[in-house]
Amino acid sequence: MKTQQSSQSRRRFLKNATAAAAITGFPSILTSKTKAAAASAKQPLRVVQVGCGRIAKGMDIPGILRHPKLARIVGVCDVDSQRTEWAKQQVEKSYKKSLGSVPEITMSGDYKELIKRDDVDAVVISTPDHWHAQPVIEAALAGKHIFVQKPLTMTIAEGRLASDIVRANKRILQIGSQQRSTEQFHRACQLVRNGKIGKVRRIQIGLPIDPAGGNGKVVPVPDNLDYEQWLGCTPNVPYAVDRVHMQGGFRTRPGWLRQNQFTCGMITGWGSHHLDIAHWAMDTELTGPIAVDASAKWPGEDSFWDVHGEYNVKLKYANGVDMEVSHKFTNGLRIEGDDGWIWVSRGSYSATKSDPTSGKKSKAFDASDKSWVNSDLSKDDVQLHRSPKWDHHLDWLQAVNEGKDAVTNVETGHRSCSACMVSWIGMKLGRPLKWDPVKERFDDAEANTMLARAERGPYGVKQYANKLK
Repeated sequence: MKTQQSSQSRRRFLKNATAAAAITGFPSILTSKTKAAAASAKQPLRVVQVGCGRIAKGMDIPGILRHPKLARIVGVCDVDSQRTEWAKQQVEKSYKKSLGSVPEITMSGDYKELIKRDDVDAVVISTPDHWHAQPVIEAALAGKHIFVQKPLTMTIAEGRLASDIVRANKRILQIGSQQRSTEQFHRACQLVRNGKIGKVRRIQIGLPIDPAGGNGKVVPVPDNLDYEQWLGCTPNVPYAVDRVHMQGGFRTRPGWLRQNQFTCGMITGWGSHHLDIAHWAMDTELTGPIAVDASAKWPGEDSFWDVHGEYNVKLKYANGVDMEVSHKFTNGLRIEGDDGWIWVSRGSYSATKSDPTSGKKSKAFDASDKSWVNSDLSKDDVQLHRSPKWDHHLDWLQAVNEGKDAVTNVETGHRSCSACMVSWIGMKLGRPLKWDPVKERFDDAEANTMLARAERGPYGVKQYANKLK
């Protein structure tokens, strides 16, 4: 059986692995010593949950609770104490049913108290986007394995530092890009990798958009919310419900998802999913685009929410592929080659009920040759990493136990995120830009000022840059 490291794919793998090593200073796979140490790790893994909001409720907490023989949640953390209480109750209820007893679950409003514990093996991070990079880096420095929701970071500079530190500390990190653990996306990427559609020429990616609006009325901070810590490294701005999240439940998508202070909008929110699949299909997981030409509409001053509206992004890759990302396409990916095309999407599936879609019905999988829908690959074909039972969290837990990379490791997650950030910067500036995916720099001075953001102390990741020296 071929793998990604054999035949022609072997040469691509070695080339990419060498590039990754040059970028990070560390090999793109874990050492045998690390694997042995991981294999002997105490079972089950002791996990802490950081961030207990909508995605934690719908995906990440259930994702760990499904596997009590492999992992146990021993601590929950959120800056909103109501959410911490809720998470503790859910974990206790689940373990009473699956284990017949209720273990001790520590609650905390400060994740640092949990990740510094010697009896904690791993951390799941389900926080807002602006609170991804810092706990990832601090968890890696504390020797913890990490599952973090996408996008990996808010800036390209954060992503490079996070990837380097995670690799330097030989931690196993899984990005919450669960489409890699979904059958139709895996099939689409394998078919493309094995040349079914011939040489790839074009990729069209459709993403949703967020509405403008929102209510910026300043109101008192709820007693249950540590708003100062919630803001983290971002500027100190007055509290408004539509800036953070609704109190008392998980009914709607939180307002922070529509504010540039805390996220970059759908280009990173959904883009991190679909561009990740495009990279996997093209075998460009350790690189990125070389040029971007983008435009976008931005809300007026009367809108409290300020992430982008309609947009169109054209990316060029060194392999000759032209990628277009736009709100005007149906949500999903169309990959076109000399010998055919493949369409892949989530179909009618949404991660949560409040997830926006393109508003158009879509097949989960389609192709120019209908026989590809159910065709099997031969033993000589390239076989991509397949998550066990199509379970993204299980893939991470097994990767930790076996000392191997998960299906969406830190460098591939950074590269998917950085391609989205290159797009976002192009959208902000509205002019063609050239991008060097090795140096991670633009040919444009103003664009390069957008690779990082100012940080409000004592929060932020710049304080950890010296950990690589």
